[in-house]
Amino acid sequence: MTPKQLTATEILAHLVTFPVLGGQSNLPVLHWIEGYLSDHGIEYTLVPNDDGSKACLHCRIGPAVDGGVILSGHMDVVPTEGQPWNTDPFELVRQGDKLYARGSCDMKGFIACCLASVPGLLAADLQRPVYFAFSYDEEIGCMAGDIIAAAIRNHYPERPMGAIIGEPTMLQPMVGQKGIMVYTTEVRGSQGHSSRVKQEVDAVHEAARLVVWLEEKMDALIAAGHTDDRFSPNHTSIHVGKIAGGSAFNIIANKCRFEWDYRTIPRDDAEQLFADFEAFCREREELRRPVYPDFSIEHFPLHPFVPPLDTAEGDPMVDLVKEISGCDRTGTVAFAAEAGQFSNAGFPSVICGPGDIAQAHRANEFVAVEQMEGCMRMIERLTVRLSD
Repeated sequence: MTPKQLTATEILAHLVTFPVLGGQSNLPVLHWIEGYLSDHGIEYTLVPNDDGSKACLHCRIGPAVDGGVILSGHMDVVPTEGQPWNTDPFELVRQGDKLYARGSCDMKGFIACCLASVPGLLAADLQRPVYFAFSYDEEIGCMAGDIIAAAIRNHYPERPMGAIIGEPTMLQPMVGQKGIMVYTTEVRGSQGHSSRVKQEVDAVHEAARLVVWLEEKMDALIAAGHTDDRFSPNHTSIHVGKIAGGSAFNIIANKCRFEWDYRTIPRDDAEQLFADFEAFCREREELRRPVYPDFSIEHFPLHPFVPPLDTAEGDPMVDLVKEISGCDRTGTVAFAAEAGQFSNAGFPSVICGPGDIAQAHRANEFVAVEQMEGCMRMIERLTVRLSD
């Protein structure tokens, strides 16, 4: 029995009903995608996490030859709690030329276009393959980007030419993104009466020194010419967004913790940046432990480092995406995505997908029908190119 052919909008209407947030099990939405692929006779591979509560999915449509293209998207979305939605965020609602729902833009719209393209891909005389790569937990730190990229690299004997990560870019090819890392730093000092500030080690005072060091490090990188005008801001940003410590104004604080992130331009070495900070922390420990031997500074990563993306303008993947998207103007994005992870796995990557990132993560998220139609045309053009 021939499976019913669904439009991208019809598929999107199914996908958005699964309120799978980053960090939660993605099996409900994954099972729907599995069923759809199975109905079309497509073999796929799951890459589960350790406890089996989540899994990535990848598959190949077309021959096992070099030069195919990966289409990548994530299945999870961000929360809606506390946002003033005008409609049910987990039901697709069309109003005029807009499709409203959580994930419609970021980025189930792209996945829906991929799945809606399956009948056309199967009917085409593909000379090079198309791969689907769908991940989980992107919204909490691109937790599975490395996993799915490595799975594709290790599973298939042939070599894809590159990857298109379908984050919302209004179908403009994006060749760069900043890297990101997020830490909690915890400072543990001594305790006592505030009049003894010189005889104790106050964790708040020490944390303040670390915060100032981070800001001065950012300024030093800028002063040294570490800038990239493709980005806004055009430098690596280092930011402390939350700090807490102490119990009373007249008690030496024995604990202080702060949360901070750095977003690196491609030319800056994230590992070296953190190593420099660690070296300063060790200096502070050495200086203050004669006063309080148990003084310590520890760092706890909130997720693995998400690498930057810097795909060369002359790379064949860039030329291909320009051609199939109909946009010959490239750019960069300020948000984190899995593109750098695919690039590091050996797949030159371009971020290009339907919708406007300005609509993501907010109440009344939407993707324009025109953008969905444009994405379908992009994949149709890709199908033609891979059939040459």
